[in-house]
Amino acid sequence: MQLNQLEIRVLGSLMEKETTTPDYYPLSLNALVNACNQKSNRDPVMDTDESAVREALDSLGAKGLAGPVSSAESRVTKFEHRMQEVFNFTRREAAIVCVLLLRGPQTPGELRGRTERLFRFDDLDDVQSTLQRLAQHDPPLAKMLARQPGTKEARYMHLLGENADAWETAQPPAIAESSVPAASEQLALLQKAVARLEQEMAALRKEFVEFRKQFEED
Repeated sequence: MQLNQLEIRVLGSLMEKETTTPDYYPLSLNALVNACNQKSNRDPVMDTDESAVREALDSLGAKGLAGPVSSAESRVTKFEHRMQEVFNFTRREAAIVCVLLLRGPQTPGELRGRTERLFRFDDLDDVQSTLQRLAQHDPPLAKMLARQPGTKEARYMHLLGENADAWETAQPPAIAESSVPAASEQLALLQKAVARLEQEMAALRKEFVEFRKQFEED
């Protein structure tokens, strides 16, 4: 399923609120817009409106992933996700997918910390095994990205979004050569700093000698 960024945010928000605020779930359109634009636990932060969210809901409805809930108790139409019906997630899997939808690629350590509100994993092995099950799902729902230079842990991403393959080749921003001083430059800077410190120490010694002389003369 190739979902756009807003569809992904709508799904993730519905999955999150089902667990974290069950008394207010399913969500009204206004509550869902607020959940999508929430500044905490979101990456990137969005600024969307009702019209765009309604369009995303229509598209998700056509895919069978979300839709309105009929209820005689409420005059306002409310919406729910249907990820469980489509993918038959365990609670572990739902928590991982939800956080990946809301925050993009993450390491197992980040996922363990960020899923605590949804499901408490015993350890990193538990997170890893859940990620493996998602990767082996038919169709695959998650995959491990190539480890970036200078990082200890590989990141994992969900596979529900458009252009998912773009993350595979994405590299961290390159540092311009001009912004990194050459070794000879660094040595020159250190030598200047040492010379300046030596001058300051000499001045302090001179002041101390002058100060001590005042007492010796008395």
